[in-house]
Amino acid sequence: MGITPVTCFTVAAAALGCRYIVRTLTGPRLRKFYQGGFEKVMTKREAALILGVRERSDMEKIKQAYKRVMLANHPDAGGSPFLARKINEAKDLLLRKTSASGSVFN
Repeated sequence: MGITPVTCFTVAAAALGCRYIVRTLTGPRLRKFYQGGFEKVMTKREAALILGVRERSDMEKIKQAYKRVMLANHPDAGGSPFLARKINEAKDLLLRKTSASGSVFN
């Protein structure tokens, strides 16, 4: 017995179905990063995105996230001073040290 056209069609259909399922589950929407620049006035949502925490995280999580992000972007270690200021602004906003309307970069 040889391979029949029906068998070839069945194998091809199964392969295409598996390919569709894999692409659907691992598509770009699951691996998408934040696509924008900075807003004129920093919001709590933007601050949380910068630090990689939830908007309503507790103070300890915010401080840990701040240290982690600042270590990676500190100007003394080759990072950008602008990004360091934005990281500081995000930490201050989430820890409620400043208001959302008091952005340094208006």
